[in-house]
Amino acid sequence: MAGLKTPRQLADRMRDHRAQHRARDGFVRETFTQRRDDARQTVREFLDHYPKPAYMSEVEHWRELPGGEIEFTMRRLRTAV
Repeated sequence: MAGLKTPRQLADRMRDHRAQHRARDGFVRETFTQRRDDARQTVREFLDHYPKPAYMSEVEHWRELPGGEIEFTMRRLRTAV
């Protein structure tokens, strides 16, 4: 690709493209980093507060970090449908 000299530049460009798309998709995202048991509790509380049928709520992304914590992103619509 013209103008991209390193893998880091390509990764940054892809990240920026995704961020621009997400800004227009109507969803609110919250990212958390917690111990596994705390993460489960947070997800339960989030889904209780923003039920999936009304807010299309979900865990959009999650990963386990080297220290054993879980990083996860919750997604929901701004208002209930």
